[in-house]
Amino acid sequence: MQQIELPYGQGLDGGKGYRSLNISQDAVHYSFREPEYAVEESDFRMRLRDLVEPVLMQRGKSTNVAIVVADKTRLCGYTTILPWVVTTLQELDVDPAEITFFIAYGTHPRQSDDECLKAYGEVYNNYRFIHHDCEKKEQFQELGKTGRGTPVRVRKELCSAGLVLTVGALSHHYFAGYGGGRKLIFPGLGEREAIYANHRLFLDPEQSTLSAGCRPGNLVGNPLADDLRDMQSRMPDYHSIHGILDSKGEVARFIFGDSYQDFLAACDELDSYYTVEQKEQYPLVIASAGGFPKDINFIQSHKSIHNAAPLVEDGGTLIMFAECRDGIGSKTFLPYFRMGGWKQAFTELVACYVGNGGTALAMMEKTRRIRIALITDLDEEICREIGVKKISPDQAQLVLDDLDTDCRVGIVANSSLLVTKQKTGIAGGKTVVQP
Repeated sequence: MQQIELPYGQGLDGGKGYRSLNISQDAVHYSFREPEYAVEESDFRMRLRDLVEPVLMQRGKSTNVAIVVADKTRLCGYTTILPWVVTTLQELDVDPAEITFFIAYGTHPRQSDDECLKAYGEVYNNYRFIHHDCEKKEQFQELGKTGRGTPVRVRKELCSAGLVLTVGALSHHYFAGYGGGRKLIFPGLGEREAIYANHRLFLDPEQSTLSAGCRPGNLVGNPLADDLRDMQSRMPDYHSIHGILDSKGEVARFIFGDSYQDFLAACDELDSYYTVEQKEQYPLVIASAGGFPKDINFIQSHKSIHNAAPLVEDGGTLIMFAECRDGIGSKTFLPYFRMGGWKQAFTELVACYVGNGGTALAMMEKTRRIRIALITDLDEEICREIGVKKISPDQAQLVLDDLDTDCRVGIVANSSLLVTKQKTGIAGGKTVVQP
């Protein structure tokens, strides 16, 4: 046997917390290549200067600068790098009064001032921050529709800004392909109806299923990602700082760019670290959502469940460590589990897509195929409602101790980051491991 440490929630020191399990030496560990740390202030500021100076020179000294940052669920070393950003801009003669930060909540709830101070540091006290509200229609400018009918509604401040800069971590996203970068602009700063119109493309009404191309790490044949690309071409120009995180949630490197090709290059680099070939499927998979903030709530933890689920055989079991200290993280998720099942929820979403309905369907799809057990702080009744079983670490250990010696087990220590590419010919089995 070997002892493994699985990230879980937040530790007393503010870093990640961990839970331990004893695992057979024969278990198959899915790991990734950690990005080498390459963050240094002088290099960061030089590359930022090279990126934005031509724009500022062209627009003149009285340039309004809009800086778009993610919320607490997608941190990107902000307390360290935001002072570098504003200092560099001031050295380029940008008046601090002309710098405005926009928190890209999308449809997420607003953070408290204390949470913002922890996320962004003293910059939050010293500069103007706009808490984006997707329901205030008067703050948007209409720029037409995409070819798929999604209204392009952009915050008026972005249309009038001399420089728009996004700063955020790039990640795999379970239906948009990739998160960060352009998703900070939309849906991060999007209008609610437009966000739902784009997210509705996750559904395939003709096949009465989820769109096959909507999966992590995929931009080809992905209708939702194609819609984002179309929308991007109609929006004001913006420049991006893409962060690549390591498994501890620390930024290991930054990629600067101002074009779609730069975004694709950043996605390729992310893939080079965190995309691995799937060897087979297993009757039992043990995984962690990655600890805080990846498991801050269930909506964020679901992305990790989605990444780990393909490793599980049909009828098999996924045991996931996901604290969910903030509960579900959405008011629009649970109602879909009270509609009578997949068909009813799907029909409702096709007619009127709202909130985290697509996430609810994706979860239902997984629990129809495999068993899911959670080590979590979620209420047991809520777990039962969404089709999962709440268990303790001790119960998870008992499952492992009672396994047959020939039972294959897969381990994913951080499934928030790892995306598997399935080998052709992998077929689900019928072995059931009961937690």
